[in-house]
Amino acid sequence: MPKKNKLITAILLSLTIGWVSSSVAAPITTSALGHNSTAEYVDAPFMPYANPNAPTGGTLSLDVRGTFNSANKWMTTGVAMIGTDYLYDTLMTGSLNEAFTMYPQLATSVTYDPDDSSWIIYHINPKARFWDGTPVTSSDVKATYDALLTKGPMFVRSYLGDIKEVKTLDKQQVKFIFKSNDNKEILLTVGQFPIFAKSSIDANFEKISLTPLMGSGPYQLGRVDVGRSVSYVRDPNYWGRELMVNRGRYNFDMIKFVYYQSDEIAFEGFKSGQYRFRPENKASNWATGYNFPAVKAGLINKESITSQNPVPMQGLVMNIRRPIFQDIRVRQALTAAYDFEWMNKTLFYGQYERLQSFFHGSELAAMGTPSSAEMQIITPLLSKLEPLQRQAVLDEWQLPASDGGGFNRQELLKARQLLLDAGFYYKNMQLYQPDGKRAEIEVLMTGDTMGRVLLPYIRNLTRLGFDTQLRQVDGPQYYERMRNFDYDMTVDVFAQSLSPGAEQAAFWGSIAADEAGNNNTIGIKNEAIDSVIAKLSDAKSREDIVLYTHVLDRLLRAGYYLVPLYGKSETNVAYWNQYRHAEKLPTNAVGIDYWWVDKKAEARVDKYLGQ
Repeated sequence: MPKKNKLITAILLSLTIGWVSSSVAAPITTSALGHNSTAEYVDAPFMPYANPNAPTGGTLSLDVRGTFNSANKWMTTGVAMIGTDYLYDTLMTGSLNEAFTMYPQLATSVTYDPDDSSWIIYHINPKARFWDGTPVTSSDVKATYDALLTKGPMFVRSYLGDIKEVKTLDKQQVKFIFKSNDNKEILLTVGQFPIFAKSSIDANFEKISLTPLMGSGPYQLGRVDVGRSVSYVRDPNYWGRELMVNRGRYNFDMIKFVYYQSDEIAFEGFKSGQYRFRPENKASNWATGYNFPAVKAGLINKESITSQNPVPMQGLVMNIRRPIFQDIRVRQALTAAYDFEWMNKTLFYGQYERLQSFFHGSELAAMGTPSSAEMQIITPLLSKLEPLQRQAVLDEWQLPASDGGGFNRQELLKARQLLLDAGFYYKNMQLYQPDGKRAEIEVLMTGDTMGRVLLPYIRNLTRLGFDTQLRQVDGPQYYERMRNFDYDMTVDVFAQSLSPGAEQAAFWGSIAADEAGNNNTIGIKNEAIDSVIAKLSDAKSREDIVLYTHVLDRLLRAGYYLVPLYGKSETNVAYWNQYRHAEKLPTNAVGIDYWWVDKKAEARVDKYLGQ
């Protein structure tokens, strides 16, 4: 996200975007925007989780799975290398301590009308420069958005769908005109996307290439070892280093991503120092794996970092475009077959939580039965829901739980009855659909990280009589099948912010269900969900955001669209003892861009590793 400009002191009270009710509001110019919130750090010299005196230098190295063949993640084909966001600035950038607040980066300020959300003007910093020294202008911004809206991934086109036109007023001013006056969030949304040089867009936007589009960001692409690693080198001439949001940020001289095909090999790579910062997502590693010599020598740090963000919903989605999943009772049965309690005890050392909400661990998660305010929204929608979903929306939500013994007998018996109620039947110990076809499910995955989680679940489905196959494919085939919704079930992760809005339409909206490449991997088409997403996008206050999100959460849970797997409110990270961070980490992220290298400690690590 992007940032810039001087605040007009007389306007300080209007930092909350347009929600000041005034009968005679005139357009205002301000250097910060908050969606239903006030920008807390508009006068701060730097962000509270930054160390403005952090030394620069050293290398941040991390791991990643899969492969890549492109440097552009904003096109509809190819598999993009990780880390390309470091190449580009955005018009404004977000705070890691606030729900949805933007500060200046390429733009110094914005002009908008608190009573008219059909337009906004971004004022571009005249000092902003691309890597080749040419200025960033309104023409580059217009060309970027024109490309994203016509050639970008479908979920991006959907997210930016309210843009009617992008106009250049002069070299430094670009005006976004929107299709309606209803979506106040879009004023900030258009400030979040990377800006490319118009010249490189015209020549290369749709080419699968390892040469990136021209950017203005803090790093440039360094060495690319195809299929193995990619490095980004800090630009010593980066124009934006002294911006408020960048003080104490981007301290590493190099950021390197090392690719591995499996987590086991990647962990061995960490032990040997091939990369030195590792988010640890494997419970068994965290519990028992950190006993190698470097740990005993005091050269490895383990840290659990808390976050106020919703825990990403990781679930086994059911592609309801397939006939077998269209009956909600089948989806309930498949949910009951997942034995979280046994897996958490046996595989995860009790470290994980069952995800009872699509916004788990935050104030956005719906709790108990609906409040009176929620009922005012829910009641008119009940007639649009099928009976089982209607009842589940009104009840206190609780996923089925086993005794953890490993047999899951009671839940499998319930699942069997649900399948029989849905018209499925057994013949020769095999399960058949009501139309006489064998009940077959293929579970799609790439890599091997999820295999040990999915195989016990597949055994339970087999016990229910399903003919279930685990299909493991390589990265490019997996991405292509995901783009085209070519799977029965697959694991997907839905990460949420503290300010959900229009992006929910890409996850759960009816239109997105038919758009190849969009994020509605389940294929949900539900009029009630569509209407709540529309209300959420038009929320007038923080209270409205929380209220409509609670209702959306209830509707999604009640549809049994996925099998919630597991998650936790903390992020476990392990790193070689050369990295440092400010005493106060951000509340909503690890904030790795604000960390730095202790050069003396790095020298000790290098010596230990013989480098």
